[in-house]
Amino acid sequence: MSTVLAENVLPTSQRIQLVQGDLTAETTDAIVNAANAHLMHGGGVAGAIVRAGGQVIQEESDAWIREHGPVLHERPAWTSGGRLKAKYVIHAVGPVWGEGSPGSSTGTGEDAKLEAAIQGSLQVADELRLASISFPAISTGIFGFPKERAGKVMLAAIAAYFSQHQSGIQTVRVVLFDVPTINAFKEAWRRTDW
Repeated sequence: MSTVLAENVLPTSQRIQLVQGDLTAETTDAIVNAANAHLMHGGGVAGAIVRAGGQVIQEESDAWIREHGPVLHERPAWTSGGRLKAKYVIHAVGPVWGEGSPGSSTGTGEDAKLEAAIQGSLQVADELRLASISFPAISTGIFGFPKERAGKVMLAAIAAYFSQHQSGIQTVRVVLFDVPTINAFKEAWRRTDW
């Protein structure tokens, strides 16, 4: 069971929620997978999604890679949700902390890549004509992105997307599982200038 920890309605009318719960149990139209560029869903959020949704998600991911090649930060892949309640899984590649971008200081390149992954996921959701989407705390696990910083970047990227695009998305949920991540995102939420 999930618990809404915070909620805000943007001036563009989208409802944004910070949620404590299990991403794989979400009933939104799509959930976002924190993926790697080759969509090998072995551990972390990706592994949990395949365990809950079935091997069909990995099979469809393999087919995506054969057809399109590695997934880019700004252009997530998507598959069915298999046995999940969500109809789709959008596979977003977040940055590895410390990889940066050529000519950027640590953090700025990673921030831009995380923002691209969030906005790319929302774009895919709009292309699929979805009304709701749930995100995990992308890149904050084995990719090492500092949790509060990720929260700040993700929330700002969500708000910016809706201020810059006509969208049919009505609800965006950021679904968090563990207490340290929840606390970091609550602090980022508190500091967000909606």
